[in-house]
Amino acid sequence: MANLYDTAPAFDEPIAVIRHCHERIRKQLTTLDKLVSYLPDRGVDESVQAAAKAVLKYFNKAAPLHHQDEEVDLLPALRATVQGEDAHLLEKATTTILQHHKEMDRLWQTLRAQLEALEDGSGYDLSAADVEDFSALYREHMALEEGQIAPLAMRVLSEQQMRELGASMQERRGIVPAT
Repeated sequence: MANLYDTAPAFDEPIAVIRHCHERIRKQLTTLDKLVSYLPDRGVDESVQAAAKAVLKYFNKAAPLHHQDEEVDLLPALRATVQGEDAHLLEKATTTILQHHKEMDRLWQTLRAQLEALEDGSGYDLSAADVEDFSALYREHMALEEGQIAPLAMRVLSEQQMRELGASMQERRGIVPAT
């Protein structure tokens, strides 16, 4: 019988893991969009509280790990490897990615407070503008990573660097490698 859930790639394919994280982010952004549409007509109910809880869980835990994967491991590995035009492209992309991460964190603080209020029933609103700003930035960010960083990593990182990247990502999540 087929699995109904998306199976995450193994950490020996770290770029695939990053892409999988992006798919999960897209699902959470879709949930935020649905919440914005749902709330005005139906108000806060159990489904809203459950959706808010799921989005909070993802962006409070998984998203920061994903950012660390990029900032602590992927970008430094690329920086140590690339030369010439690739180095120029990477420097420009890295500056943008790090700016995005700071702005995402700032936007998340505002959204998090709104979602926590929805989850515990103390609030009834979710700002469509805040959701749009957050979602648009994440989509722009993922397009940059998928369009430039991932292809660059696949082209220039060695098998050993990929193994090290994957092992670090796995360790960051507290996953013990299979022996």
